Amino acid sequence: MRTNPSPWTYIPSLYFLEGLPYIIINTVSVVLYADLGFPNDQIAFWTGWLYLPWTLKMFWSPLVDGKSTKRRWLLGAQLAMAAVFLVLAGLNTWNVFDHAQAVNNLSFFSLSLFGFLAGAFVSATLDIATDGYYLLALSAPQQGYFVGIRTIFYRLAMIFGSGILVAATGSLAKHGAEGTAAVTWPHNWSLMFLFLAVLFAGGAFWHRFILPKPSADGPASVQGQNTWADAFRTYFTQKNILYILIFILFYRLGDALLEKIVPLFLLGKAAEGAMGLSVQSYGLIKGTLGLGAIIAGNLAGGWLLGRYGFKKCIWPFAIILILPNFFYIFMAYARPGVALTALLITLEHFGNGLALMAFSVFIMYISQGKYKTSHYAISTGIMALGMMVPSMLSGKWQMQLGYGPYFILVAFISLCTLAVIPLTRKIKSIEETEKAFQNHTMHIGDAD
Repeated sequence: MRTNPSPWTYIPSLYFLEGLPYIIINTVSVVLYADLGFPNDQIAFWTGWLYLPWTLKMFWSPLVDGKSTKRRWLLGAQLAMAAVFLVLAGLNTWNVFDHAQAVNNLSFFSLSLFGFLAGAFVSATLDIATDGYYLLALSAPQQGYFVGIRTIFYRLAMIFGSGILVAATGSLAKHGAEGTAAVTWPHNWSLMFLFLAVLFAGGAFWHRFILPKPSADGPASVQGQNTWADAFRTYFTQKNILYILIFILFYRLGDALLEKIVPLFLLGKAAEGAMGLSVQSYGLIKGTLGLGAIIAGNLAGGWLLGRYGFKKCIWPFAIILILPNFFYIFMAYARPGVALTALLITLEHFGNGLALMAFSVFIMYISQGKYKTSHYAISTGIMALGMMVPSMLSGKWQMQLGYGPYFILVAFISLCTLAVIPLTRKIKSIEETEKAFQNHTMHIGDAD
């Protein structure tokens, strides 16, 4: 092994494994419970609580900063994720054998929810450690070069988890022309969790041998001061903090109101106003067309941000972010066929890939200084709070209004994204950090 291996050997895998638990816990859990027959309001409310660890992670991020190394934290978190998915596989298997119908079993729902919650705490810790390691292991030019690469692989993990993996899981229990299936439903979900357990164990093994040990990767400390308190003090006393908080909380409000409802809408019964897609069709649309769209969106977003800068890109990116919210109004009332549905979802993924690049850059730009790991975690924790509360309310609102009126409400609420964009022009740290990055001309050598 090379003394200093290329970031290409570990950045893609690190961010793929960072993004995968988030989508499994927050989105695939919704698909699982919907497939097992639990009601929309119960699914949305209780899975909404799964955002809590990402909201609270700001409170233990200084612990990750102040104890041991980021490398050790992320290796331990990857092994812990393998254990969590192994437990979830066991719980689903128990549910299948103990309750043949596997429908509305509240004991399974409660236990599996605690399993997902434990996974969420581990995943939030993995986020802190991975992002902190990225900022320490890579030089400033490398950080600029790989910011798009890491975002692409993070998003690839999300599409793989909610798309390809779901489609494969659905196809395992799908009966063919001769009435045969590879696995009896819902054993297929147990196999999915078992696969994830093996994947994370293998990832931890790979990273144990390939990750370099940066000299800067050690406990952060300030003589005579409390690391935890100092990290929060420096974050919340930075210039323009009010503008930063408002932007983080409201930029993705439309996404927050749709994240739990869209899978339920696509998978729900046509008689209830939903699209009636099978689990397999849902996964194929998300995992094939969506996969290509998200890559294209991230690449385009990274290129445009690098060429024109954050402040010139944020307005058109924000418009592209909220436009797909209006697609669901059309889909709820027009009930298009599978082909048009797939096209609209593909366009949504492209827009999200484009627009969320700007959000990633925003978080990176305001996370600088001695406690950059903690500051990054605090920012993403606040973002999680902005996702958690609306998603918890979304199921009840949707069941009260119906899909069509609910999507109309969400589309107009999401316009508040445009109202927070002008605040970014008042945040001085964005301009200062962007200038520092732009002073270095990007070239392929930065990847080494």
